Amino acid sequence: MRVIAIDGPAGAGKSTVAKALAKQLDLQYLDTGAMYRGVAFAALRRGIDPSEEGAVARVASDVELTVDESGVSVDGADATIEIRGPEVTRAVSVVAANPDVRAEMRRRQREWAEARGGGVIEGRDIGSVVFPDAELKVYLTADPEVRAQRRHKEVADLRYEDVAASIAERDARDEGRAHGPLVESDDAVMVDTTGRSVDEVVAEIVKLLP
Repeated sequence: MRVIAIDGPAGAGKSTVAKALAKQLDLQYLDTGAMYRGVAFAALRRGIDPSEEGAVARVASDVELTVDESGVSVDGADATIEIRGPEVTRAVSVVAANPDVRAEMRRRQREWAEARGGGVIEGRDIGSVVFPDAELKVYLTADPEVRAQRRHKEVADLRYEDVAASIAERDARDEGRAHGPLVESDDAVMVDTTGRSVDEVVAEIVKLLP
């Protein structure tokens, strides 16, 4: 099984780089962050408070969740746009800190990879927790201001200052959570995407492959 793990904070360019890398290597691509957003969306739609750990864990275990290059489906409904909205964005850190949710998403992520013989998989704990034996582990990063600018382009209805504050808060939560924290694996290669094109970053990663 060939797994390329792409980890890093919000706005580092994980999705863009991982998609391009997967295409170049003829591998499938999985956005694990979208999976957590899908669970958060499902919980909110069912009227469940994201902080209710037991209830949200049950949602994670029974939600019908499909994440692929065509978008995100939650319980049979297209939620590709909704999972990126402000309500889900505010809830996803709490949902992602739920240990039972993380355990279920890890199970699904490993099952996804096994069914496809691997893939380019991006998230925040892919190389450190989900696939510790990945063929290559890359930790993408970028200057905080650049990350905020990138994310602001995706959510133009929010003020830049609010987006920057949200990213800083998300970083603190992801790095500080007890289960599957955002951390650079000891054997990961850090790649800074600041001021660089997607093609340049992908070319660097390809050169790192064994």
